[in-house]
Amino acid sequence: MDDCTIDSLIAEIPDGATVAIPPSRSGAAMAATRALIARGISDLHLIAVPTSGVQADMLIGAGCVAVMESAGVTLDEYGQAPRFVAAVKAGSIKLKDSTCPAIISAIQAGEKGIPFMPVRGLIGSDIVTHREEYLIIQNPVSAQKDPILVLPAISPDYALFHAPCGDRHGNVWIGKARELMTMAHAARHCLVTVEKIVDGDLMQDDLRAPATIPEIYLSKVAVAKHGAWPLELPTCYSADGPAVQTYVRAAQTAEGFTSYMAGQHQPRTAAQ
Repeated sequence: MDDCTIDSLIAEIPDGATVAIPPSRSGAAMAATRALIARGISDLHLIAVPTSGVQADMLIGAGCVAVMESAGVTLDEYGQAPRFVAAVKAGSIKLKDSTCPAIISAIQAGEKGIPFMPVRGLIGSDIVTHREEYLIIQNPVSAQKDPILVLPAISPDYALFHAPCGDRHGNVWIGKARELMTMAHAARHCLVTVEKIVDGDLMQDDLRAPATIPEIYLSKVAVAKHGAWPLELPTCYSADGPAVQTYVRAAQTAEGFTSYMAGQHQPRTAAQ
């Protein structure tokens, strides 16, 4: 595997791209996110698979996002995502509201290369009213009246996430975060930062191969030590609670957010 830096990895993503990101608990690529913000990327269509938190909030606060598609943007026990809430109230982003099952189903359709995925649970909800592309049709294989909802496939331009490790063959081990596998399969390009590169071939390891994304699905892999900080990375480190609280306090105002982003925030030793 060729050496790749974070800057060369995020250089792949152009303005206006559709980018899929994972939940905060599943390996958000925070180091890459800060690099994207520093680069000044704009007009992203951000798709949370199926939710996001600090990562989406930072990108929105920095003016990088035009469209936010998700089942929720929240800082969980730390409260609302302040820059996301401010942007929705101001109308500075377009919000495409959905649900966890709907987004997962739609990206599974993208993974399978099919145009849509049928579901039932959203029929009768306000979400269907506000998502014109969510269509209710007659079940084509039923002789009886049987309405079913079809969701257009999600096939993002890029999937972006952080994982515990990769190998020198370009494979990446994701642990139990299976949504990352689906994202990699569905996206046209997949960009991954990892904590480290290990020797050997992860695809030849009987224990780790089932949770390994083969290099054929990956566009670029870059090493980023503590690359999910201040969020958690399962099997590697927990979330840095005090650091998240610092962000939450600062991001309550646009001025506080700008000051926070201009600071040199680094992983705390205690969080590793």
